[in-house]
Amino acid sequence: MAPRSVFPASLPPALATLILSSLLLRPAGSSTTLDGWISDTMEEFDRLTAATAAGVSDTLDARLQLAESKRLIITVRQDGTGDFRTVTEAVGSVPEGNGRRTIIKIGPGVYPYVTFYGDPQSMPTIVFNGTAALYGTWNSATVAVESHYFIACHIIFQNSAPMPRMGEENRQAVAMRISGDKAAFYNCKFYGFQDTLCDDTGKHFFKDCSIRGTVDFIFGNGRSIYSDCDIESVAPPTGITAIVAQGRENANKGGFSFIHCKIHGTGKAYLNRAWRDSSRVVFANTYMGSLVTPTGWDDFGVPARDRTVFYGEYNCSGPGSSTADRVGYARVLTEKQVKPFLSPTFIRASTWLLHPPKP
Repeated sequence: MAPRSVFPASLPPALATLILSSLLLRPAGSSTTLDGWISDTMEEFDRLTAATAAGVSDTLDARLQLAESKRLIITVRQDGTGDFRTVTEAVGSVPEGNGRRTIIKIGPGVYPYVTFYGDPQSMPTIVFNGTAALYGTWNSATVAVESHYFIACHIIFQNSAPMPRMGEENRQAVAMRISGDKAAFYNCKFYGFQDTLCDDTGKHFFKDCSIRGTVDFIFGNGRSIYSDCDIESVAPPTGITAIVAQGRENANKGGFSFIHCKIHGTGKAYLNRAWRDSSRVVFANTYMGSLVTPTGWDDFGVPARDRTVFYGEYNCSGPGSSTADRVGYARVLTEKQVKPFLSPTFIRASTWLLHPPKP
């Protein structure tokens, strides 16, 4: 039977049934290193699923349960009919060390800084034009979130800095940097060019989101699942860029899993380039447009990384999905090997992931 995702019924729709295919495992640059990580990931998956089957289930973090029991809703409307007129004022009203779930509900408009919940029928845009030249890449973000248990729904996060020319330096411009642990984004849009979404560190879940950029527009060292997301390249037709730049280092557990996503747009691009030595990315059941290069993956000009990166694909479709000419250090995963990357155990979701709030 084809593997299925096993998100609890209380969460968003399951990540969908996978179509069984007879994909073969391809040799990689260092079978010992890569097979070891596959084995470790599968062992963790088997251990957690066996515990669930035996009736030993995870519960929500105690702090999260307490925070949710004391939920507070704050409204922001520019016409003065809400609790505050600006998002900055609303965020400023949340005390340091806040211990309750605070939902900031935003009316239509364009806002200069951070938010949590927008109108799905008229999504608010939070926009800034910071660049690496002015602030450094990390601090160029329109919105930077460092708190844990963050949730954003129906928000457009945009960096409006101009599109850089190919090879132009210090033009990185981040729309969102998520550095807190256990964060979820539902139906959000991330617009920019270079380095649009900084998935910095921590466990994260992106559902039904749109991410747009030119180069490295999903990057960082988070441990994240991207489910049913639209990934759009707006790169110029000349040169080759990269969609993802996953930056795992050493033995930490960072990695990105893209499930049932759609990759499309302009230019030519690698799926991922190895920003750091142990970059880890998996694409499963994802549509890949013709912009994806036949080789698929890149080591960022550091051949030694061919032995330490982990690049996996499973049952993808579209003109860019052919694995015939993929680099030798990429893997076509088997049905068994892909299961841990489709499961909520990859981000330990059962202890923190909640259904989108409905204020």
